[in-house]
Amino acid sequence: MIRVAIKSKFFGKSQILKDVAFMLKPGECVAILGKSGVGKSTLLRLVAGIDMEFEGTVQRPEAMAFVFQEPTLLPWRSALDNLLLVHPDLSEVQARESLRKVGLWDKADQFPGQLSLGQQRRLALARAFAGRPELLILDEPFVSLDEKTAAEMVALTRELMNEVAPATLFVTHEKEEARQLADRTLELAGTPATVVPNVVHPVFHRGEVK
Repeated sequence: MIRVAIKSKFFGKSQILKDVAFMLKPGECVAILGKSGVGKSTLLRLVAGIDMEFEGTVQRPEAMAFVFQEPTLLPWRSALDNLLLVHPDLSEVQARESLRKVGLWDKADQFPGQLSLGQQRRLALARAFAGRPELLILDEPFVSLDEKTAAEMVALTRELMNEVAPATLFVTHEKEEARQLADRTLELAGTPATVVPNVVHPVFHRGEVK
């Protein structure tokens, strides 16, 4: 169980988050919704332990993966090496299998600069899931993609989530993406931001047609 209890988060004298508390069950996906600049990405960094300057507590597993808005790949390393450097315990066969699952089996020796943005995003997903994380954090991983590519990425992410079953915290502006990936949603609003009370948090099977 992941438990988040953030009493306050400041940047300088400005309070960004206040009294943000929720739990995340193993295998559950929770989408965080809210306006741009409200503090969604800040929340993810606190949960991941990237930013430790806050008042409160976060209980999380050691096995984590974070997929950022940008692919954050090493441009001087091949697609295969981008996996193996992060997951040195993987065999080359296992790493190539991870690439196959995201449709990059024939791109193993290519460098990120030789890949399209959609392929780079697929590589970032492969890297995240290759370690079979207990907690997966997704910070708008489909932003700036065209509609067709974004839809393909959402479907691929859903398949990988169903296979690995990590607890997943997912930030998006798109309610349709949340509907397809999340089991429930939380909304951040206000200044400082907190979880909006009395908001219906839908629970449904991932990818259910409504």
